[in-house]
Amino acid sequence: MTLAYDYPLLSIFWSMMIFFFWVVWIMALFYVFVDVFRSHDMGGFAKAMWLIFVVVLPFLGVFVYLLARGDKMAEHSAQEAQAQDAAMKSYVREVAGSGGSTADQLSQLAALRDSGAITAAEFESGKAKVLA
Repeated sequence: MTLAYDYPLLSIFWSMMIFFFWVVWIMALFYVFVDVFRSHDMGGFAKAMWLIFVVVLPFLGVFVYLLARGDKMAEHSAQEAQAQDAAMKSYVREVAGSGGSTADQLSQLAALRDSGAITAAEFESGKAKVLA
């Protein structure tokens, strides 16, 4: 340890490395807490025991939890990502499906009618749907 203080640059590097590992451990600790609370495959007693273990022996508790339930943490993250993706796709479909304003829809119908793609009766039924 005296080597780090003989060279100031090495001291800065050592301090930054310790700070980096501390931040990583804090992030892992919070991620373990979040995973314990969102686990549907554990009962209340198991959740309480994991939380007590992590609070009483934090370093060992986080390490053991990551070893014992790391695969479940990955599954929970994948399920959450899939749910968020599905929600985003649903939202995009809902917003994009609106087709713009009423005037835009009517002008598109008129352009289709003028080009001969739809008949006058189809235009009138489409117009009634847009204005409804």
